[in-house]
Amino acid sequence: MAISIFRTVILYGLIIIAVRLMGKRQIGEMQTSELVVTLLISDIASMPMQNTETSLLSGIVPMMILVVCEILLSLFMLRRAWIRRLVCGMPQIIIKNGKIDQKQMKKLRLSTEDLCEDLRQQGYFKLSEIEYAVMETNGKLSVLKNPAEVAPNCKQLGIKPEQSEIETVVISDGELSISSLKVLGIDREKIDRELNKRKLQIRDVFIMTVSGKDNFRVIKREEKL
Repeated sequence: MAISIFRTVILYGLIIIAVRLMGKRQIGEMQTSELVVTLLISDIASMPMQNTETSLLSGIVPMMILVVCEILLSLFMLRRAWIRRLVCGMPQIIIKNGKIDQKQMKKLRLSTEDLCEDLRQQGYFKLSEIEYAVMETNGKLSVLKNPAEVAPNCKQLGIKPEQSEIETVVISDGELSISSLKVLGIDREKIDRELNKRKLQIRDVFIMTVSGKDNFRVIKREEKL
């Protein structure tokens, strides 16, 4: 039993390392080669986990070979566009100038229900709102809205907008993030002063965010029942 646990922990760690080496994509963002390698790694890793008589190296070596192959292939695809087209394909235009390309949809085996579902997930509920729609190589739909349906922006209206600032979490569930403080360029003392104004301590805070350096927002932790 202890051997099985030990082997599982080792393989689990190696799978995490392998996926990190291939990048930070989510499943829905993976290219064809990345998805194939991920499926193969999971299948190869399951064999040494289930069968303790199987050598651990028989799982580790193929996993490492697959990762190296994927990294080399990605490097080749960066240098040679034709390799990328061969492995990943090309983006396909589904809607052009507001008109649906029915031939392209049949080629991609994309039904009208699938198209409408993808559009709704991006917040478009009318086909008349779409000027262009492109099916990307990872299977996701990119949409350009019809200019006639786009609301005027501040530049068009001659209005000067307020400067946008990124809101950064500095305290999460009672824990202070030192890395966030370094990114913002503020120190622990400033956080303590803001908490003192609200008569709070770090452990009392569920979320504390900072926009810029002076705009603080605090959400208290709920009392434990």
